[in-house]
Amino acid sequence: MGADVGEGVGAGAEQAAASAVVLPEAAGALDRGAGRGRGALGPVALVVAGGLSVQFGAAVAVLLMPRAGALGVVTLRLVLAAVVLLVICRPRLRGHSRADWGTVVAFGAAMAGMNMLFYQAADRIPLGAAVTLEVLGPLALSVIVSRRLINVVWACLALGGVVLLSGGSFDRLDPVGAAFALGAGAMWATYIVFSARTGRRFPQADGLALAMVVGAVISLPFGIVEAGDKLLVPSTIGLGLAVALMSSVLPYTLELLALRRLPASTFAVLMSLEPAIAATAGFLVLHQALSAADALAIALVVAASMGAVRTQVGRARGK
Repeated sequence: MGADVGEGVGAGAEQAAASAVVLPEAAGALDRGAGRGRGALGPVALVVAGGLSVQFGAAVAVLLMPRAGALGVVTLRLVLAAVVLLVICRPRLRGHSRADWGTVVAFGAAMAGMNMLFYQAADRIPLGAAVTLEVLGPLALSVIVSRRLINVVWACLALGGVVLLSGGSFDRLDPVGAAFALGAGAMWATYIVFSARTGRRFPQADGLALAMVVGAVISLPFGIVEAGDKLLVPSTIGLGLAVALMSSVLPYTLELLALRRLPASTFAVLMSLEPAIAATAGFLVLHQALSAADALAIALVVAASMGAVRTQVGRARGK
């Protein structure tokens, strides 16, 4: 993974949680002219928008799985997203240190692992349950890296919400699917750490584009083995491009920008919104009904996220 990556996920997460990194000039234009409180809320809006995009993209991916399989969908998503980002960003390849490249490789590997494990889970268990289990990774990260008791409180409240959203049915889930979802959660926590570090080392979305190429290369053999020439069907490529844009290009770019202004612990608690968004996407796209317990769970995770936002805004105003 490179020398810099050898510092470990824990050290990187602590560094990300300890300080908010200011956006570069190009991205900073988004916040120019805004008040201090509004500027603190800007990254939160990026996270929410990214969550909406990625979960509706995941619902489309579930519809695509019968055509290309779980790993085939991952390959289409990452390869097409890499092509789009390379065309848009045209990242510079020279002038980066070994530590920079190590961070990008680790980020890309985490991205590939997170996607492959999650889609394997979504192929075996309901989308809402898969996201509910997956989000435990970011929640655990928020507790591990946080240096304030209040962040632990928000994480615990969100955890209660995601458990309630499961409907108490984890014991009836396919154990292999559940294991894949938990593994995806661990990779998601790693993704958060290295996304923040990549955002600090590379201008704008250059690091994301390079990491996406790494993830695409890692996933490609798995996708070819599972789907073969099905990956070349035009209609499948078209749906794959939609998934790539909704689930990779747009949300990863928004999250990378947000992580330059948000501590990793706050970002991780905001990820508790994902099960609620997934439940909404499941209802609208996959026609999965929401129960009263689902609504209560959504209220809990939204309350936890609002608490995290208020904490972040309060710290920004105090500076």
